[in-house]
Amino acid sequence: MKAVRARVTRGLPVGANVPTCDNSGAKVIELISVYGYKGVKNRKPAAGVGDIVRAAVKKGRPDMMKQMVYAIIVRQKREYRRASGIRVKFEDNAAVVLKDDKGNPKGTIFKGPIAKEATERWPAVAKVASIIL
Repeated sequence: MKAVRARVTRGLPVGANVPTCDNSGAKVIELISVYGYKGVKNRKPAAGVGDIVRAAVKKGRPDMMKQMVYAIIVRQKREYRRASGIRVKFEDNAAVVLKDDKGNPKGTIFKGPIAKEATERWPAVAKVASIIL
């Protein structure tokens, strides 16, 4: 996992329901924990673009329901700043479900654009992405 050059504002707190944008079988996941988050006492951990999270599948195929999965946040509504100075925000939140914690995606097709920060950090996600923004 590489470092992200942008200053990504973490816009998705633990407990948020996030739709997935792949064909893994999960439709909506609930964030449970954020890997590598070091926060302040009594502050809820939050995830941003490019972060790996542990999540529970809330809606989807019956065999995927109630499963614990790893996921990567690939889009967020909350605005964040890139190193070049431009500010980026998407019209929705989205995540990609993973096979394992190494960053290999479970799905083979991603719908919609994927943030450049997520593809820089996770090369396996970049291979499957059709639109990188």
